[in-house]
Amino acid sequence: MRRRSFVSASALALSPLLGRTALAGADDPDRVVVLDSADASITLIDQTTHRPLQTFAAGKEPHHLMATPDNQLLIVADAISGNLLFLNPVSGMPEGWRQGIEDPYQIGFSPDKRWFVTNCLRLNRVDLYRYGGGRELRLVKRMPLEAIPSHMAFTADSQIVFVSLQQTGEVAAIHLPTQTLLWTMKVGDTPAGVWLTPRDRVLLVALTGSNAVVAVDWRRRGILGRIVTGDAAHNFRSLADGRHVLVSNRIADTISILDMQALRKVGDITGLRPGPDDMELSADRRWLWTTFRFDRAVGVIDMHSLRLVDVIGVGKSPHGIYFRDRAPFYDNLPPLSPPAAAVKL
Repeated sequence: MRRRSFVSASALALSPLLGRTALAGADDPDRVVVLDSADASITLIDQTTHRPLQTFAAGKEPHHLMATPDNQLLIVADAISGNLLFLNPVSGMPEGWRQGIEDPYQIGFSPDKRWFVTNCLRLNRVDLYRYGGGRELRLVKRMPLEAIPSHMAFTADSQIVFVSLQQTGEVAAIHLPTQTLLWTMKVGDTPAGVWLTPRDRVLLVALTGSNAVVAVDWRRRGILGRIVTGDAAHNFRSLADGRHVLVSNRIADTISILDMQALRKVGDITGLRPGPDDMELSADRRWLWTTFRFDRAVGVIDMHSLRLVDVIGVGKSPHGIYFRDRAPFYDNLPPLSPPAAAVKL
């Protein structure tokens, strides 16, 4: 396996007036967008050749990113700068800013496309915005929520958003139609990623302060079980087969494969670089990309062999990763890819 050297292009001057036509042509190949959170920059990688193309400035601490519901824009949340950076989702190039979005550490859209939610990790609150399409956001409510709101997951009917609270070891349930806190419940040490299994049956919570994922019956507010994965279980990514989900283990340096029906671990991807974190899966489910938070690199994993086949140098503390030509992301929301034997378990 050969580690590719990182070639940095000169920083790109950003302007809110930049337009799609000037930045991206119709023939541009899909690019992998990587958020270098500690460098306040974004690295673009050719998805086919794995060659780094360029790096340019973002706001301070870009941690997470998400496409708009119509897939016409890619939103990068700059947590410390307090803004949103809009990118072309194919080329990865900037198309403008939205200022005045305070501490957007984690972001998400409700399935009905009516709500845009930001977890304000430093400010200990969750902000709820009405979404009007494109870049239109209207703040509806700021909800104080102790302490350290981190990740989120929406029910398929858009009634509830679940938020992990890292400092208190809890998960909170927020009712979106009334913008009220329904409940909080203890789940374990430093909960991070939250994930709903098909038909919203079970809420999975990754415990970064431990070595496991807990399965929660969120309707009855009870713990169904504990699935040992590896030290610092952190974040999820669907395998888009309706049954299996991946969880990254940031200290164990592994990625576990969980069976969402049996609520058990069925495999591990090992031999990884330090700090596997966020993940993205190619549309054919053959290639899994992951950021290595503690190694200034991203990796490409062959899901046929479950082996790391390439490592690509990027900036410091890479966190979020995205490319448009990807497998469906969620397990409780349509559409899902048809089942295929992409992973041999």
